[in-house]
Amino acid sequence: MVNSVSHFILLGFLSSWELQMVYFVVFSVTYMLTLMGNAAIVCAVRWDQHLHTPMYILLGNFSFLEICYVTTTVPNMLANFFSETKTITFVGCFIQFYFFFSFGCDEGFYLCIMAFDRYLAICHPLHYPMIMTTHLCTGLVAFGWSVGFILFIIPVALISQLSYCGSNIIHHFICDPVPLMALSCSKAHTTKIIYSTFNIIFIVGTFIFILISYALVILSVLRIPSAAGKRKAFSTCASHLTVVILFFVSVMTMYVQPGSEKPLEFQEVVTLFYSVITPLLNPLIYSLRNKDMKAALQKVLKMTTMK
Repeated sequence: MVNSVSHFILLGFLSSWELQMVYFVVFSVTYMLTLMGNAAIVCAVRWDQHLHTPMYILLGNFSFLEICYVTTTVPNMLANFFSETKTITFVGCFIQFYFFFSFGCDEGFYLCIMAFDRYLAICHPLHYPMIMTTHLCTGLVAFGWSVGFILFIIPVALISQLSYCGSNIIHHFICDPVPLMALSCSKAHTTKIIYSTFNIIFIVGTFIFILISYALVILSVLRIPSAAGKRKAFSTCASHLTVVILFFVSVMTMYVQPGSEKPLEFQEVVTLFYSVITPLLNPLIYSLRNKDMKAALQKVLKMTTMK
């Protein structure tokens, strides 16, 4: 590996200074609302004894994961709006790449775990307490946090070992692997195939698992005689499925097909959607459709205002 590149330039959103300031304000507000919304869910699950169940423990961890996910990229993106150079070191770029996509991978697995939990709770309600024990729930939480960091060692290692001796300009606001591989001056055909295969197996595999889980849940819900029981089950599943669709459709659009064939502006917008907009919407989706969560959030709000 021969590298003459010591840093990269993240061009981000090319526009006038005035429009850059508008972007800064919009993304700053979005980031703060994302932190507040997800932190509120984490606090609600932590402080409300009624929410100390596997479903809400998983949701609390998922919300904390969202906070970590957006924090890997958004602060740097906001700083670049005021930066004249917009540079990031070679090592810093790959650290961002590793953490951002590891957390993103963890999100996909957490959505699988949450779907599995709903499948057990609705399709096997009598056996659910015996299956979803504290030990299993703790193991699933640990698995959800760690699996992305283990899996993404391989893509990061492969792409970082490519030679970078030409242009160092990345037409993106994050260190995305697609433009990184495009900048390499070595033959990256094998690396691209491995990376694409990795993405397809992960994204399509987890998405199919989730769809099968919820298909079985829906079939089970339709057999529930109580109308109130049906409404409650459908309400919970609808919020979960909404989050799944928002996340996976945008990620599939970007990474299942070759990203280099898509316009640069399109890549930025899609990345912006799954990395910034979706984490903002998730707390709203989960809280607005859940009476227990709304009640717990109201308690958190009262506690914070009293202090």
